[in-house]
Order: sequence, then structure tokens, then C-alpha cells
Amino acid sequence: MTCYINASGALCALGNDIASIRANLFAGTSPGMFATDEYSAGRELVLGQVVDADLPSLAHLPLQLRSRNNALLLAALAQIRPQFDALAAGISKQRIAVILGTSTSGISDGEAAIMAYDLHGALPTSFHISQQELGSPATLLAAELGVTGPAYCISTACTSGAKAMAAGARLIEHGLADIVIAGGADSLSHFTVAGFSAIDSVAPGLCQPSSANRHGINLGEAAVLFVLSRQPAAVRVAGWGESSDAHHISAPAPDGRGAKAAVTQALERAGLAAGAIGYANLHGTATPQNDAMENQVVAALLPGVPASSTKPLTGHCLGSAGSLEALFCWLVLTDTEHRLPPHLWDGVQDPALPVLPLVEHGTHAKVSAAISNSFAFGGNNIAVVLAT
Repeated sequence: MTCYINASGALCALGNDIASIRANLFAGTSPGMFATDEYSAGRELVLGQVVDADLPSLAHLPLQLRSRNNALLLAALAQIRPQFDALAAGISKQRIAVILGTSTSGISDGEAAIMAYDLHGALPTSFHISQQELGSPATLLAAELGVTGPAYCISTACTSGAKAMAAGARLIEHGLADIVIAGGADSLSHFTVAGFSAIDSVAPGLCQPSSANRHGINLGEAAVLFVLSRQPAAVRVAGWGESSDAHHISAPAPDGRGAKAAVTQALERAGLAAGAIGYANLHGTATPQNDAMENQVVAALLPGVPASSTKPLTGHCLGSAGSLEALFCWLVLTDTEHRLPPHLWDGVQDPALPVLPLVEHGTHAKVSAAISNSFAFGGNNIAVVLAT
């Protein structure tokens, strides 16, 4: 593969820029993970929130593009704009694409509008129904950058952001684009919290991936953007594997056949043996079925590879989760101190699960290739390999 990551920008519960995200990720601390009932009245839940962020104004945008989700994206865009502008100089706007993952888009703004309607009998003038469109984030960034190449969003739940990266890499690989802005954005909403609560998938406290005491997820929000191109950089998108096992609307196939296919294809496309992988970022949702399936797959296909779930540090950021956790692999590969993200849990091994070499706090290892797993509702799976 000749697709490189030339720049990255993000904000999430770990911090509002790459430097703070890097510091807090490896320290195992997260200022944005705390209990609140803001999205679940009368019931406090631990959520991963973007806090103390100075989000950019949306006043210059048409009403239909004004949403908190898009404000998060503009904040991430500002972090990569200098590198993008330098790389895009002299390149046709038609040769620049935007591919993003999202599952919420502007649904939180729609919720606020309906609440206002219930109180006042009319929708607020600040609301436009198109704020909720799943394609809105890509439309926003294409307009903001003035580019006219392919611009679209992928919405496949937890795999969306990772699939956006794979889709962008394919455009680069096949000569259909010279630059791709890829990533994902999801913002917290009552709708999301209520939905996962309805299927008993939300943890009562901090989630415990791989633990015998795991009881579900913490939800989170994030925006992540990468600049992808053929211009050589420190890290490349080396490979990916995608599968759809369609086992169940929300539960993974217990035998892990879809996950196995994704990991196997990612390694094959990258041209790497499992032993070349120095770190694995687990999907690690802390739900009983996901961890049971994933731990078996990782133990079988990536034996001995240091692994961790970072969801206790960010929450499960849904449509942006795959891109956020790919960012963590990028941070591992570019960290001058060779640190690995710790696996935060209570340390109670589930006897029904294979024992994985879960990363302990303070672990250092020089890594030249890392893999990130994302497994979504409907049996939609992807694994992405990044390498130096």
C-alpha cells in the first residue's frame, strides 16, 4: 500500500488536541470520563465527553449544516488545516475526497428542537431537519475546504470510522483521488443512550473489558480526521479486512467467523504475519458477548500480541470509534517513548475467556505495526493495520 497518514486531528474524552490525547492515553487518565445524568434523567451513567472545548462558530454555515456534531468536526479540521493546505497546493479540487463515518450526525440538535416544540408549540428557528442527515458531516467538510471530489458518509455503527479510512485508502490506491480527508464524528445524545439502555448494554459504572465482572459499555463522543495521500509519512495504512457475517442484529457470531475473516484479510493485505504486529487495539466493548468472541479470535490469530481496550478512557464513540482507535495505533507508532495504551479493568479474569497479554500501565515496546479491531451491529466487521 502507498497510502500514508500525513496529518491527524481529534478531540474526545482524553483531550481536545493530539498532544493532550497522547499524554492522557498513555497515562491511563481521562478528564472526560465521568458520571452524569445529562443524557439519562434520573440515572447517572459514566460517559466519555468532550469537555472544555472551544468549539468554532457555525454562524458562517447554512442552517442545515449547523450541528454540534459538525462543530466537533470543524475543531478537528482546524488541527490538520495547515498540513492539508500545504499538501493540497496545486492539486485539483476534484482530486480531493471526503469520507467520514457517523451514526448520530445532528440527532442531538433534533432532540433539542423537539424539546423546544413540546414547551413552546413550535420548532426553534435555529433548527433545520437536514441537520440530522447522515451525509451532513461530509457535505460540511467538502464545502469548508472547497473540494469537489467524492464526499460521503458511511454509517455502519461501530465500524463506520474505520471503514471510512479503508474507503479513503482504496481511492488513493486505485488512483481515484490524490488526497482524502477520512475519519469520523459522533456526538452524545439522549437517543443513543436510551437505545443502548433499552437492550441492557450500558454499564452501571466504568466499563470493564475482558473482566468476569463486565456488564456493558460506556458511551462516548469524538471527532477524528486524517489526511491521507501518497506523500510519504511516518505511518501508512498498510492493510484492512472487512466482512459481514449478518449473524444477528446486535450480537456477534459466537464463533467469531466474521471477526476472523476481517483480521485475516487485514494481515494478508498488509503482507504481514501475526508476529509482526506489536500492538492490538481491541474493540473491547465490555459486553459479555463481544469480549467472549473477540478474545477467542485475538488469542487464535494474534497470539502473544500486547492488546488493550481503550474504551474505559473514551467511552464507545460509535461511528467515530474505529477512526479514534486507529488514531491510538498511530500514536503508538509515532511515540518517541515507545509507550503502549494500558488496559484499564478490575483485573478479574473471566475463566471462560482465553488469557490475553493485556497491556499493563507503564508498558513500553517498540512497535512497527499495529492493528485496530472494530465489530459492529449486524455482523459488520473491520480490522485496520497501520505500519511504519
